Amino acid sequence: MPSSRRATLRTGLMWAMGLVLAAYVTGLVLHSIGLGPVWNGWFSTLVHYWLAMLTSWLPVAVCLLAIYRVGFRRTEMLLAAAAMTAYASGFIFIVWSQVTTGSVPFPSVGDGVYLLFFPLMMAALVVTVRHHVRSLAVSVWLDCAVGSLGAAAVLAVVLSPVLDSALTGPPSSATVVALAYPMGDLLLVSAVAGIATLGDLRLGSRWGFLIAGLMVFAATDVLYALQVTKGTYLVGMPLDAGWALGPALVAMWVDGGTQDKQPTHEAGPATGATALVVSVAASVAGLGVLVAGTQTRLSRLAILLAAVTLLAATARTQLGFHLLARMADLRRRDATTDELTGLPNRRALHAEAHTRLLEPQHRRQALLMLDLDKFKEVNDTLGHHAGDELLLQVGARLGEHLRARDLLVRLGGDEFAILLDDAGHDQATAVAAKLCASLTKPFTLMDIAVHSAVSIGIALFPDDGPDLSTLLRKADTAMFKAKASGNGHHVFSGADDVDLTTRLRMVEELRTALTSDQLALYYQPKVDMRTGEVKSLEALLRWNHPTLGLLYPDSFLDVVEDAGLMHAMTRVVLRIALDQATLWQADGQPLTIAINLSASSLVDTDLPEQVASMLAARKLSPEALQLEITEEFLMADRDRARNILTRLRRHGVQISVDDFGTGYSSLSYLRDLPIDELKIDRSFVLPMVDDALAAALVASTISLAHSLDLRVVAEGVENDIAYTELTALGCDQAQGFFISRPLPAVELEHWLSNRSAAGQTSDVVTEGSGRPR
Repeated sequence: MPSSRRATLRTGLMWAMGLVLAAYVTGLVLHSIGLGPVWNGWFSTLVHYWLAMLTSWLPVAVCLLAIYRVGFRRTEMLLAAAAMTAYASGFIFIVWSQVTTGSVPFPSVGDGVYLLFFPLMMAALVVTVRHHVRSLAVSVWLDCAVGSLGAAAVLAVVLSPVLDSALTGPPSSATVVALAYPMGDLLLVSAVAGIATLGDLRLGSRWGFLIAGLMVFAATDVLYALQVTKGTYLVGMPLDAGWALGPALVAMWVDGGTQDKQPTHEAGPATGATALVVSVAASVAGLGVLVAGTQTRLSRLAILLAAVTLLAATARTQLGFHLLARMADLRRRDATTDELTGLPNRRALHAEAHTRLLEPQHRRQALLMLDLDKFKEVNDTLGHHAGDELLLQVGARLGEHLRARDLLVRLGGDEFAILLDDAGHDQATAVAAKLCASLTKPFTLMDIAVHSAVSIGIALFPDDGPDLSTLLRKADTAMFKAKASGNGHHVFSGADDVDLTTRLRMVEELRTALTSDQLALYYQPKVDMRTGEVKSLEALLRWNHPTLGLLYPDSFLDVVEDAGLMHAMTRVVLRIALDQATLWQADGQPLTIAINLSASSLVDTDLPEQVASMLAARKLSPEALQLEITEEFLMADRDRARNILTRLRRHGVQISVDDFGTGYSSLSYLRDLPIDELKIDRSFVLPMVDDALAAALVASTISLAHSLDLRVVAEGVENDIAYTELTALGCDQAQGFFISRPLPAVELEHWLSNRSAAGQTSDVVTEGSGRPR
């Protein structure tokens, strides 16, 4: 049908609906005046039947034409049209029964069809506002509930005579139908009242027609029910006009939907003026119903609805107070909170320090100032977004190691400060050491493992100053000294004058050591606990310093990392270890050598190919080398770890996870990454003789590893009791001072010879287990 003809038909239907409605209302008014039997007979035939049916079906025609114009994409229009059709069909049945038989049976098929109007119209309401439901706040939901319940409580009071009348006598289908009408009206009114709280929502330009139509319809139903109950209802009175006006208004809403685009569904404020007015009015109404219930007999339904209304209103009030308090708290926090990290800012530090330093019970305070090392490199290399992410992660790590009464703030840039409550020199240095250790673990930024560190300056109150300004200045001085010395943290001292050349000298000495055979490897055997054989060793680095003597890794590896020498040192260690493996293989004693690799070494993407090249150059089998890595690397950069380890395994190199169990990590990497061996950390093995829990953890780790087809090595085996228990638990290999301390290659060969001559009986070494490796 051309659009012009549809427009003409629409105009004609709207005019016809309006004229018929006007004629019907006029006829009802004239009939109520009483113009004699001739008029009354003519009215009953023409007005009451034919005009009434036209007022029912013309709105249906308007709805159907609107649907035809927009298609079937507007569900709310389809449901409204179906509701109007059900209403008109039920009315025709009632009129037809009246005309043909002179009476209308109750209940009848017409009642069943007529009652479909209520669920269909409720569904139309739900669909109309469905998009808002997803974004409504809890407070708006409570406003809706209060409005709906309050309206329902008042209507239940009004309908009390109807409900009481319907409930008299034994239960029957007639009782059910009689109750269905007022209950349907009650639901409609409560739904409209609830939707009224959403006055700030845009539901289309003609939303008011739907609300007005439903309210007129429900009001007519309620008045009709009350008059029928009292026996005062007369057919053909002006009240009947409500059943014609209501559908006409609903039809105008449906027709208006063709002119609107899909309802905008944009929410205004969570709680607008309309919601507040409706909620307050509903609360007052609910209270009024309860008060009235103390003076006169009301239905249980009305009392129940009023009580629930007040409960919902109380919950809404409490929520409102909570939201107001939260908003006030947020405003206070914004003034003293760092925007990036969410930590307190410099203003918060000044406020808190002013309070603490003046309180006599706070006699000792320690101020720690922290500055990230190499932060500028992260910003310059990865961008400011990565720098911001690093600051977020640093703030989170720092907070994990502080007490509730300690104050962590971000001063700005990459500087943080911590005010330790009731802390002196020893406590402050212990906390600083803990924080330094925490921040040495790599950070994951843009899928890249980034290593950072921190320099911490410490100033003590009241020793180093009476106020925050003095403490900040001295902590800042101490922080720069800590950065220059590389010690991680430094306590301010007026007499302290750190020689900055010491660290630079060590770097140069390390460069010389890398090229002058000052680095050496000591080897600690790993015993097969089933056979007693030694087929593998762990290589441990030592530095034969020309003046300081033998140095252990913990005294120089941090300098190696900071100076960027770790890659070069890794190549030297691999060369020494593989050269020694070549010699042992030539002597008919092939041994697998395990080498510890740092996380920074594994960042080198060329490492797998270089390892393969070094093995091939010495004609060594890949089984001669095993690489030990830490959980720290596996969890810090899972994708890079998978890539590096897969390529190493492709070359036949075995992978071992060192210090297993000490990391706070997921075990999923055991399934995802190519791993051959787990080494249980000594912190679990050492106490297992006297600690049942430690023994249980070791046993469960062994069981887990074997279920994944992984080999298990126990570190730190210091006595025969632990050795025996590990054997009973099925551990595969063990290493520790009970078997042998780390030895130079020549001494190890002698140890192996003596062991073989003694029938592979392990020698107990009595040196303390606390000695660094």
